[in-house]
Amino acid sequence: MAGHGVATDSLPAAVTQLQVADFPVFDREGKELPFSDVYNGRNATDRTLVVFVRHFFCGSCQEYLERLSATITPNLLSQSPTSTSVAVVGFGDYRLIDFYAEQSRCPFPIYSDPTRKLHDALGMINTWDVGQQPGYISKSLPRLAVEGLWQALKQLPNGLAFKNGSAQQEGGEFLFEPTGEGDKRVTWCHRMQNSWGHTEIPAISRVLLGHEVAKTDRVVGGRSDNT
Repeated sequence: MAGHGVATDSLPAAVTQLQVADFPVFDREGKELPFSDVYNGRNATDRTLVVFVRHFFCGSCQEYLERLSATITPNLLSQSPTSTSVAVVGFGDYRLIDFYAEQSRCPFPIYSDPTRKLHDALGMINTWDVGQQPGYISKSLPRLAVEGLWQALKQLPNGLAFKNGSAQQEGGEFLFEPTGEGDKRVTWCHRMQNSWGHTEIPAISRVLLGHEVAKTDRVVGGRSDNT
């Protein structure tokens, strides 16, 4: 599986991107589809940010998605001159996707690669390192650990308590855009160095929108935050 050590933010090689396009992922209903459908399928936008998260009981990734969803809202993305969307890929059992979406309050489509082949091929690493607390985390590490354990316990009746995925596997963020040659490639990426290593929300705002999103720019339920 994906290696240990230090992750870089270098773009995946062109041959790697061609290979992973056909790797299978599963949607929330268990339907298998090629990874390319996530960013280049029939209903895909021009640009797609694919956020690779950690295991499905990881509270820090759940909080990251909650902050991301509240800042980079689908309504805000719809106002971008270039059609842009966000998708999420994890590696737990697809039957946990609905639960995960509820916990993270994530409106974006979520998929699963239980083999972690995507994470491996795209250079994401395995590590137990937690890292320094980022701006998107408001909870303490002990609280996140307890909440993750509680989420697992709630899945015991369903037989999914141990189907969340490896706790060592890290993720990252990959932006797919048209190349002008009829396909889409990664034009920007970031790989997590540790469990708290997602790209900070202001940086994601600059990548997707060209500027940081002010509170008054955010749209929640069709209304701006200041209404």
